[in-house]
Amino acid sequence: MSRDKTYFEGVTLLVTHYNRTRSLERLLNAFTALNAAFEDIVVSDDGSKPENQERLKVLEKELNFRLITTPKNAGLGNNINKGQDAVKTPYTLYVQEDFEPKPAFAEHFKDALGFMNADPQLDVARFYAYFKYPYTKPYGKGFSEMKFSISPLANNHLKFYVYSDHPHLRRSTFFEKFGRYPEGIKGDLTEFGMAVSFIQNKGKGIIRDDFNDMFWQKNSSDEPSTMSRANWRESRNPLALALRAAYLQFRLLKNTYQVLFTKPVKK
Repeated sequence: MSRDKTYFEGVTLLVTHYNRTRSLERLLNAFTALNAAFEDIVVSDDGSKPENQERLKVLEKELNFRLITTPKNAGLGNNINKGQDAVKTPYTLYVQEDFEPKPAFAEHFKDALGFMNADPQLDVARFYAYFKYPYTKPYGKGFSEMKFSISPLANNHLKFYVYSDHPHLRRSTFFEKFGRYPEGIKGDLTEFGMAVSFIQNKGKGIIRDDFNDMFWQKNSSDEPSTMSRANWRESRNPLALALRAAYLQFRLLKNTYQVLFTKPVKK
């Protein structure tokens, strides 16, 4: 294979999958269409339905990835843990199956990989978010460093999400510094548990300033998202807005306590 700028040597694409096989196929074909190739591809399946598992075996041969399976659903934490355990390269690009890379992916990913090679203290480079991270410092080439402060004056609750399960590049030694993902709990708690560990262990991360220019998230009608939120959190009703404001202040205090006085789950 040509070692041009779209071949990312030393990087494994790690994709977590559960029942959305068409989405997985679309994701991997999108990378191919962009001429973006990786040293290895690992797909970690979380005990999908038999018909999905049969299709995964076919795709494994067609799309040239390594399939890591489990006999039954064990949750997000277990799925990421066993997938990461299978990675053999220095870097991991983690992407869930319902995302797709955009045309700008290769250029910005090359920049992020260069930053990781140049700065051994850099733990992650994030490529997607729902909201702008509230406290940042310019880093270079359209990336900013996320700056966490425990101070109550930094009162935006989004500050705790220095780490996120959205698409990101990380060192494959990630577990050595931050521990394994907590297992046996809901997906959002799994993600936040790792975010707490990232803060407690003084992780350093950068994020795209335009946090939607490298990936888009596609939840089709035939394979919708498995995550849901309470309606009152998204309502624009005045009472709901007041409840949300109070809830966010409670979360700010609760999360601050968790960072200061508790230990993340490690196995």
